[in-house]
Amino acid sequence: YEEALSFPHVVGLSIATRPDCLGEDIIALLAQLQQKTTLWVELGLQTSNEVTAKKINRGYDNSVFEQGVFALHNKGIEVIAHVILGLPGETIEDMLQTIFYLNKLPISGIKLQLLHVLSGTPMAEEYLKGNFSTLSQEEYTDILCQCIGHIRKDIVIHRLTGDGDPKHLLAPLWSLHKRNVLNTIHKELKQRKITQGCFLSSNFNKLS
Repeated sequence: YEEALSFPHVVGLSIATRPDCLGEDIIALLAQLQQKTTLWVELGLQTSNEVTAKKINRGYDNSVFEQGVFALHNKGIEVIAHVILGLPGETIEDMLQTIFYLNKLPISGIKLQLLHVLSGTPMAEEYLKGNFSTLSQEEYTDILCQCIGHIRKDIVIHRLTGDGDPKHLLAPLWSLHKRNVLNTIHKELKQRKITQGCFLSSNFNKLS
């Protein structure tokens, strides 16, 4: 990290890690970096549904994620939560519950990621067996719009979708056309008059 900061055009650091990797020594190091530069730390939640988390081998409970968020927040470090929409077996209610869960935590940003099925992974094997299907573009757009309308207004949305490696992407193939995906999302938000946090009460649009 120090080497990266030595380059004149580097104006900040964005570090992605797992909450179960945040020992006291790592927290101390990140706190030092935070004093020198703009620092974001991205933690992978993916889902607040503990059953789904076990199915995808996330490897830690929600309590570990919460501990990581508070440990960073208490040091003044901005936390970005990573969420995957469309995980096997999840309903729109499950995905919105993940948003509600994060609304209650002191995060400053969120990345919303479409589930990509990549070849050579255990999930790819399940997909090819027909054990689950991925979201259509229409389904993803609808779910994303609902999520945006329920995200606290003070949380910065860093991502609306994602990029799967074209060489290994099995599904959904529509996600390869990113410009179309983003244009469709923008159009749908405008048509439905959805803005960030519009479905929340004014009292809930800030972390108390």
